[in-house]
Formats: sequence, structure tokens, C-alpha cells
Amino acid sequence: MEQRISLVTLGVSDLPRSRSFYEALGWRGQEAEETVFFQAGGLALVLWDRDKLARNCGLEPAPPARFGGIVLAHNVRSDAEVDDLLAAAGRAGGTVTKPAGRSAIGFRSGAFADPDGHLWEVACNPAFTLAADGSLTLPDFGRGG
Repeated sequence: MEQRISLVTLGVSDLPRSRSFYEALGWRGQEAEETVFFQAGGLALVLWDRDKLARNCGLEPAPPARFGGIVLAHNVRSDAEVDDLLAAAGRAGGTVTKPAGRSAIGFRSGAFADPDGHLWEVACNPAFTLAADGSLTLPDFGRGG
């Protein structure tokens, strides 16, 4: 298996509401067969009916867990962008679950949940370099440690 992710699919309970939420944050999607696709750098974020997604993976639909163990992350270039994006998520119908503040290792971050409870961390971590196109390069964790 190659070390990459092609798509991240979020199971949603109300596709139009979820699409509106992400579009209010500036994302632009396209719908095909009751599925919304957003190009997100080198991968795609997909919104699909939660029950259909469960069945597609061989599972019976189940109520969402309070925390499913997955958090998506969006890194930004400045501390102010962390605050701005959290505020925009709240205005769009999301819930800020962790207000912006300094993390234990010193970078600014916060978190929000989309209307279906999918969690997003928003962070400005200068150690994680962002290219002009938004792609992220991890630091060499083996150096200087």
C-alpha cells in the first residue's frame, strides 16, 4: 500500500445542510449521485449519507458516537487565522469545542465540530511548513531531539 490518502468521506445526516456549512467556510463542492466532493489539495473531502456510508463499508447503520476517535486538522499561517476560522465555523452552524489558545507545546490551536459532530482542529504550528498551495511538510522529528 502506498503511503497516501486519496479521499476522506464524512457520513452526514443532512447532505444539503452539511454542504452549506462547508461552503460557508469557503469550500467549493460539486454534487454527483447524492454525494458532495470537495477538492482539498491532493485529496478529496467527500460528504455522503451516514447510513449509506456504513452499509457501503459492510456495517449496519448506528447512532453517531460522541467521539469517534478521528479529528481532521487544518493548519493555517498565522495565529489570527486560527481565531478567524473558529469564528467562521461558529457563524456557519458549527460548534467551537475548544476556543483558541496555546497548546502544551506552544502553538496556537482550537477546535470545532461541524453540524454532524465531525471534529476539526485549527492550528498555526510554525514547525509544520505550509507551501503556497497549502500542502504541509512535516519537520524532521529526529533532528534536534
